[in-house]
Amino acid sequence: QVQLVESGGGLVRAGGSLRLSCAISGRGFSHHVMGWFRQAPGKEREFVARINYSGSITAYEESVKGRFTISRDNSKHTLYLQMNSLIPEDTAVYYCGGDFRPNGSGGYWGQGTQVTVSS
Repeated sequence: QVQLVESGGGLVRAGGSLRLSCAISGRGFSHHVMGWFRQAPGKEREFVARINYSGSITAYEESVKGRFTISRDNSKHTLYLQMNSLIPEDTAVYYCGGDFRPNGSGGYWGQGTQVTVSS
């Protein structure tokens, strides 16, 4: 069984940066696609970024392209999301997950970390 714990969220001003980390425990995750979703108040959870098992293939939601970078270090059991040029619309709870379907269902998930971007 895989367990995930996110960290690195917080309050930042627009234009600032944050780096989210997702500590992974358990076995099997290194073979799985992993990624980040987010959920803003009153909205459905949405895809942010995903990365394949080796880290060679990534995909991003259109609004974060060029600003966010997803990466993983399987040897350190950690998934990352570097977020630059943050805007208020990025405010949400960010969840890391693994082995999920393209719509974000299934798989395994962390408890989330709050990111708040002030204008």
